[in-house]
Amino acid sequence: MRKRRWFGLAMAVTAAGALAWASAAGSLRIPDRHHPFAPLRVDEAPNWLTAFKLRRLDRDDAQCRAVLAQTALRYTPVEDRDTGAGCGFRNAVRIGATSARVEAFTLSCRSAVALSLWERHRLQPAAQRHYGSAVARIEHFGSYACRDIAGRQGRRSRHATADAFDFAGVVLANGHRVRIAADWNGEAADAAFLHEIRDGACESFSTVLSPDYNAAHHDHLHLDRGGFGLCR
Repeated sequence: MRKRRWFGLAMAVTAAGALAWASAAGSLRIPDRHHPFAPLRVDEAPNWLTAFKLRRLDRDDAQCRAVLAQTALRYTPVEDRDTGAGCGFRNAVRIGATSARVEAFTLSCRSAVALSLWERHRLQPAAQRHYGSAVARIEHFGSYACRDIAGRQGRRSRHATADAFDFAGVVLANGHRVRIAADWNGEAADAAFLHEIRDGACESFSTVLSPDYNAAHHDHLHLDRGGFGLCR
């Protein structure tokens, strides 16, 4: 899965370069949705260029903030901060709400954009398809934490730079609660919903780790930007 994702990104970059050259040469009019160097739009569903455009935000703080302003997130910027060896964050925000209620957490801009894309185009639509109800509350186990990867002493987690978010489950507007810990292998409808949103997260996040990856993720989805590129 990891090799396939990197191959797909490489192909997108190659195709993006060719399209950009043709556009600059005046031989082709490319809609912004399919133009590699047009800004990412959160209201447009992810496509073959989304990963490429998200990577561009990694290197452009101002553009990342401009894209984040398009989202439904309610947030306030936080000052850049170093909190220890390999720990701290820059260009981060404190998120108080998404399209749903959520306990406040701090996340890097690039990961906040990915979260909004996933929520808008995968999480909320999946909830409507499976339950006929919107997600009213997102439950989570946090984001920023100055710590190592579990079982990897000396190797910092993406949580240490506020690039990761641990999704635990949802409460729907109709009151139904779905949790990774209880429902990943539980009732067919709930399990199908959770597996679908896990797969959808791989379009926006660099790394998505679920209970299928290892026991450390038995109760949450680890979602991060800037990771090593794995969807499992």
